[in-house]
Amino acid sequence: MGDILVGVDVGGTFTDAIYIDPNGVMKVSKVSTTPAKPEIGIVNALNQIVKGIKIPELLHATTIATNAILGQVKLELPNTALLTTNGFKDIIEIGRQNRPKLYDLFFTKPRPLILRKFRYEINERVSVNGEIIKDINENEITNIANELIKNNIESVAVSYLHSYINPKNEIKTKEILSRYFKYVTISNEIAPEPREYERTSTTVVNAVLRPIVSRYIDMLSSSLKEFGTEKIYIMSSSGGLVNTIDASERPVQMIESGPAAGAIAAAELSNMLSIKNSIGFDMGGTTAKASAIIDGKLEITTEYEVGGEAHHGRTIKGSGYPVRFPFIDLAEVSAGGGTVIWKDEANALRVGPISVGADPGPASYGKGGDKASITDANLLLGRIGNKLAGGEVSLNVELARKALSNLGDPEEISISALELINLEMARAVRLVTVERGLDPSSFSIIAFGGAGPQHAAMLAEELGSQEVIIPPEPGLFSALGLLMADSRFEARLAFPKDLQDAFDKLEKELVKKVGTLDYFIRLLDVRYQGQGYELTITAPEKLDKESIEKSFATVHYNTYGFTLNRPIEIVMSRVFGIKVRPKPYLGEAKEGIELKEKGFRKAYISKSWDEVPVYERDSLPRGCKIKGPAIIDEYSSTIVIPRGWKGEVGPHRTVILKR
Repeated sequence: MGDILVGVDVGGTFTDAIYIDPNGVMKVSKVSTTPAKPEIGIVNALNQIVKGIKIPELLHATTIATNAILGQVKLELPNTALLTTNGFKDIIEIGRQNRPKLYDLFFTKPRPLILRKFRYEINERVSVNGEIIKDINENEITNIANELIKNNIESVAVSYLHSYINPKNEIKTKEILSRYFKYVTISNEIAPEPREYERTSTTVVNAVLRPIVSRYIDMLSSSLKEFGTEKIYIMSSSGGLVNTIDASERPVQMIESGPAAGAIAAAELSNMLSIKNSIGFDMGGTTAKASAIIDGKLEITTEYEVGGEAHHGRTIKGSGYPVRFPFIDLAEVSAGGGTVIWKDEANALRVGPISVGADPGPASYGKGGDKASITDANLLLGRIGNKLAGGEVSLNVELARKALSNLGDPEEISISALELINLEMARAVRLVTVERGLDPSSFSIIAFGGAGPQHAAMLAEELGSQEVIIPPEPGLFSALGLLMADSRFEARLAFPKDLQDAFDKLEKELVKKVGTLDYFIRLLDVRYQGQGYELTITAPEKLDKESIEKSFATVHYNTYGFTLNRPIEIVMSRVFGIKVRPKPYLGEAKEGIELKEKGFRKAYISKSWDEVPVYERDSLPRGCKIKGPAIIDEYSSTIVIPRGWKGEVGPHRTVILKR
């Protein structure tokens, strides 16, 4: 290989690090996340595997952006101001007038990220056609800047009407404000597209995150000096790695950093195994995520609500802060190893959405937690052993039993809780398959995350799927996904007049910004005239009207089940510039080794208690077959094979489960 590859994924519960040396030897570590100072957990994880080794380059996935907005860590949001066109200062509060909870009389909208007294209306105007009706007044901007300084404003967002057509007034405003402020975000550089509310919301979220993410990157860079790290690349929500400069300027692209890394890993493995259609199923300590991989490719969406509520994996419109930026299309539910098991006022058993997190963790961790979790249920039922992460984490079955007993018979509670959590995760998978006209029973499930392999076969039974693939190092697969990802940079242009010219311009812009790129992906946002929203399609090779209409009609029919006899209009042209990075070698299981269990464990797997054989994954020879019920232990996870299923060690050190 010749290159040292190091990836670190900071999750809600664990921080995972993976290191591949120049000879292809892989080392992994899993430590508890330190939410208040994530860089401490990163250094702890690295010290377990690379102490004394120089790491010139680190690849990183982080939850810092999401946690800052959600308030999950004690990060004080910076004082931020908004400059907008006269008459639009309340746009971030008015929004779309969605009512997320129709029958909740006490529902309160998300609090604005910028106080009304720090929103300023600027006497400027650009027409819908991009004509400058009124230029900005430099004195007006300067006076506001001086007032903002007096109010200790740290970051400024600027979003003017129709700036996606003509950004001249925004650019002038930025030039003036940059004399006074380090962090100035203009909408044309973050979301140059129509819809004033979504564009302004995206700009505001970016402005709020810039000081937080910049400081985090600085602290991380400082912490990594002992490893000689010179470059850090961060996973973006669209599935590509970006440099720290781009991440600091546009932190809004990092909101789904960790989940994107896992989805990329699943897609890469799907291609390596020549699987046409698969589902990436990532179940960690806090949440479970599902992504559909069609012909080896992930779907991309262009809007997300950060901090929004979800209902069975579906984001509730109007419950969060809209962000217009490319995201891998994921369905996410509150279902992880740390998900709390509880009873409601009617004494009905419930799971989630609350998680015990990294501290204190499940009751069985012995850190003072007294709430029963999914991990406690799996432990009580013998589906996992009393040691995790190679013995780094010890589990106490009696503490699990005590917590579960508070809800009723611990065994019955555990069985019911696992059934409920599997149903919840099946809903997430159906969101990315059934609701898109796809049959999940025809998909292979690539299951990863610390808890994913424990539940994958039962989830497959619920969905009718016949095959489950467990990748190598499943509990650290998102960290491995960082090493599989390419660098990816995005640019876009609203309402292009000449498509070829627009794409050429965007591609040259990206090359000027980041240097040589290996190839480009061209996309178009298209709609029928009169429609309120558009669909994203891959730009056809021939950029003529007929080819675009044909491509759009196919996507529209697959999405909605019908087409219209109407002209189309192109709202946006998008380009992703890709810089290919070296991919890791996953290795192969050894051959010619005798298959031998390391022991037996009493476990409840297939609706009965059995003494089931327990195997150590690293000792399994390639091609060996294991009939369920059985358990396969490994450093980062546990694979549960139910009765009626058979596991086989396949290529690239995978374990393939089939009915």
